Amino acid sequence: MNRSVAFLHTSPVHVETFDGLLRAADEAQQVRPVVGEVLQIEHVVDEALLSDARRTGIEDPGLIARVHEALGRAASGGASLVVCTCSTIGGLAEHAPTAGRFKVARIDRAMADRAVQLGPNVLIVAALASTLAPTEQLIRESAAALDAAVSIESLLVDGAWQHFEAGHVEHYLMAIVDAVRARMGDEHSIRPDVVVLAQASMAPALERLNSSGIEVLASPQLGVAAILAYL
Repeated sequence: MNRSVAFLHTSPVHVETFDGLLRAADEAQQVRPVVGEVLQIEHVVDEALLSDARRTGIEDPGLIARVHEALGRAASGGASLVVCTCSTIGGLAEHAPTAGRFKVARIDRAMADRAVQLGPNVLIVAALASTLAPTEQLIRESAAALDAAVSIESLLVDGAWQHFEAGHVEHYLMAIVDAVRARMGDEHSIRPDVVVLAQASMAPALERLNSSGIEVLASPQLGVAAILAYL
């Protein structure tokens, strides 16, 4: 197999995140000799895809065409696998026609599979409303594939995304952590079995929520492990 992978991002912050995860896997010798000289990595960033998805909705034909074109650009260097790291457009990417030239994956599918295994009560947390429906659909797909029942609740962290857009990452993460902790402390709601941080940008909040007593999942690390296993 051609061991070349390309990532399609909608924020430049993810380039360093995924490079770091791949380096860590190499240093731990988990996948040697795949990572390093053998595995070739490319990144394509197209921020307009997310802003357009929020404006037009993910069913817009123009948006779908632009997602497909961006995937083609990402694969133009010869990648055998292109990974979309944006949860909002992940479904559009995953079902894109490629004429067999390369495979497309979404970074959050491994997270969805794990959430279903830990369920049945799944809490989806997102900072963007446009992410909630695609993530819920993804988890339902995983549940159907694994023949498991799930009950899904969604939590939109209002106001968090404006901190991310302004580059105030600490405020962004704390808004997410505070919202999740508040939901955990709600005695009048069903306690979730697993919390899904729907957007890759939320991953740094994972460590701050580890003491919650409920498993919290983020897509980058689980997704990279699945990618390397595939390769």
